[in-house]
Amino acid sequence: QVQPVESGGGSVQAGGSLRLSCATSGDILCMAWFRQAPGKEREGVASIRKGGAVYYAAPGKGRFTISQDNARNTVYLQMNSLKPEDTAIYYCAAQTVWRPTCYPSSSNYNYWGQGTQVTVSS
Repeated sequence: QVQPVESGGGSVQAGGSLRLSCATSGDILCMAWFRQAPGKEREGVASIRKGGAVYYAAPGKGRFTISQDNARNTVYLQMNSLKPEDTAIYYCAAQTVWRPTCYPSSSNYNYWGQGTQVTVSS
């Protein structure tokens, strides 16, 4: 059963780092990270294809790095130089039905984790 499970969230001061993990199982084509801040819509952060190609949306460019361990069916999001505006619930998602792209857009993903809270204080 495909059920992404996130871990690694927490509280950190501005300038700090966190690494999120997402474990899943099944025949996955792509995996992605999204986030939703209070009062805002969910937005894509980064995604990665099974073969290794990566995609970054605007929130993930420059300070975040997505990677994967195919042997463990786990995807990571390394977040550096965190800012208070990075505070959000971070969701992992999996794509099991073929789409033309793995770009981190909600419509490309059909399984979602429960989310993990990231809080960055100033």
